[in-house]
Amino acid sequence: MTSPSAASAVIALAPEALRTWIAEHQDLMVIDVRSGAEFESLHIKGSYNVPLPLLSEHTDELAARLGSRVVLVCQSGVRAEQARQRLGKSGIDGAYVLTGGVPGFAAAGGDVVTGKDRWDLERQVRLAAGSLVVLGLAGGRFVSPKVRMLAGVIGAGLTFSAATNTCAMGKALSAMPWNKAATEPTRESAILQLPAPVLEEDSAA
Repeated sequence: MTSPSAASAVIALAPEALRTWIAEHQDLMVIDVRSGAEFESLHIKGSYNVPLPLLSEHTDELAARLGSRVVLVCQSGVRAEQARQRLGKSGIDGAYVLTGGVPGFAAAGGDVVTGKDRWDLERQVRLAAGSLVVLGLAGGRFVSPKVRMLAGVIGAGLTFSAATNTCAMGKALSAMPWNKAATEPTRESAILQLPAPVLEEDSAA
């Protein structure tokens, strides 16, 4: 298992390693950057929900509240990696990204909290993109060849999404009513209420 001193070089953390860290380290802080609704559906016990858009808007404030051992989690690792890069610009260069995301941690026997069953945002994006491509191809055949352009637009959008590591469709879907949590995280509830970081001398005492 990788030591904290090598955190800047090795950023991936296996679910089994996180289970050990949760049991052994008081200075650990697990930040879940998924939407509030995804967090409600399934999250790691003891983790804190700071959705990526909120983290992006208040990166410096969040960075000031993080300790020496930070693990970022999402559904697959993509959003957690984006969060790691943003925090790196604010001086947090030792954050880890959980391999396999929250589902991977649950599959490895990690302690999770389950709630209302929802499709995760990344699965919704795949469904929406695939449906629009099929609609464009079918429309081009049975309605008008111009409708086929829809498939090309979606393809171009996905290519741009991969190149820039962003997802406009995911952002749009996250605003839909079914993707809203009962209580959406805010700056006050998600960031300002985080516990003060445990200093090295405190943890060693």
